[in-house]
Amino acid sequence: MSLTREAIVEKLKEIVGPERVITDKKVLQKNSVDRFRKYADIHGVFTLPLPAAVVKLADTQQVSDVLAFLNKHKINCVPRTGASATEGGLETVVENSVVLDGSGLNKVVKIDIQNMQATAQCGVALEVLENKLRAQGYTTGHSPQSKPLAQMGGLVATRSIGQFSTLYGAIEDMVVGLETVFPDGTITRIKNVPRRAAGPDIRHVIIGNEGALCYITEVTVKIFKYMPENNLFYGYILDNMKTGFEILREVMVDGYRPSIARLYDAEDGTQHFTHFAEGKCVLIFMAEGSKGIAKATGEGIEAIVKRYPECKKVDSRLIEAWFNHLNWGPEKVAAEREQIVKTNNMGFTTEVSGDWSCINAIYENVIQRIRHEFPHADDITMLGGHSSHSYINGTNMYFVYDYNVVGCKPEEEIDKYHNPLNKIIVEETIKLGGSMVHHHGIGKHRVHWTKSEHGSAYYILKALKDVYDPNGIMNTGTIYPIEK
Repeated sequence: MSLTREAIVEKLKEIVGPERVITDKKVLQKNSVDRFRKYADIHGVFTLPLPAAVVKLADTQQVSDVLAFLNKHKINCVPRTGASATEGGLETVVENSVVLDGSGLNKVVKIDIQNMQATAQCGVALEVLENKLRAQGYTTGHSPQSKPLAQMGGLVATRSIGQFSTLYGAIEDMVVGLETVFPDGTITRIKNVPRRAAGPDIRHVIIGNEGALCYITEVTVKIFKYMPENNLFYGYILDNMKTGFEILREVMVDGYRPSIARLYDAEDGTQHFTHFAEGKCVLIFMAEGSKGIAKATGEGIEAIVKRYPECKKVDSRLIEAWFNHLNWGPEKVAAEREQIVKTNNMGFTTEVSGDWSCINAIYENVIQRIRHEFPHADDITMLGGHSSHSYINGTNMYFVYDYNVVGCKPEEEIDKYHNPLNKIIVEETIKLGGSMVHHHGIGKHRVHWTKSEHGSAYYILKALKDVYDPNGIMNTGTIYPIEK
């Protein structure tokens, strides 16, 4: 027989202490959602089942003890750290779920300069770790827009990526070792080594699991020298995205690794570059590293772009000014919320990826389908996108869309606007051979396409859930569709 809500709370208090078990209604409401439902959240409307409690965890042993209890009684839990998630992965869709808040595990365990790696608990804010490293002349190289908010556990759990990924790689390229706790309470540690061939790379069972398999408690990542004095900025305006994709491909195929390689369409670019590029696409690069490498990278990029006479170079200071305002901290989130209340105008993104042969078709087809098929297209105030993470074999596409919320209640906004727009983007991307998600994670609102995304390889993914979480207590509805 399942435990009552009251019995769950009392047992949690026994395990971690009453001061660590939060049952205040407002706290429970805020912990039932993430930024996917920000419109309803802003209006104070919460329709999902409220968790039984939020548990403020203190250490790895507490994580183990709580998970073992929840597993024994088949109680769903939602792992949470910095709460900057955008895809509904933190939503509590099961009655009497328990939110496991790891933000209190916030120690930078070690900065190891000799071995060029840093170890931090899951609740360490990335910006905190980055500032400690930069003070010593080093960097993680990881800089997502959410850097002031995001914490290390969530970054690894969602398989995140930073704005300098074309040089430093994504989080999976940076992670060296991990400590994690599985649903039965088993604590595991993957040791810190530069590489090994001792079977499959088991780090990847954990990286990107979105709290659906285990709870990440500690992370070790690579670090790099930090040399901002050598940064070089390049910007160009051009007429179409197809040419921009061709240039990005040449840069990557020729072996250059700028830390930033971005291509904005004219619609998305209007949010950033109207002072010099109204109605034009914008191509941006930044070269960094040691002086010689930065210089060679910049010269190589300039030589490639010169082969496209339609590209017009802009003053590098304009690009540097844009670069200095990339990240979103609490003040920008607060300002966005105020603006939404005043205007009822929402802004969202959906990021996908594809190889060079299909990415332009994904971009064009998605924009066309939304313009012609979305029933509320007249409410859209901006529809565009940009590429911001490139590889030798392809790139991503970050669709950006703003719309005025018209004629619906706050809780109806996601089904009238956000989910249908997501649906078009995901369907078109999968149909053309791309991936439906590049770096935000599947969450609970792209989970309907998990099987289509993976095809026959879903067998492998499902087997992980069957083995590591047979009682199904880990973040129900995330990554894995709820079987009816």
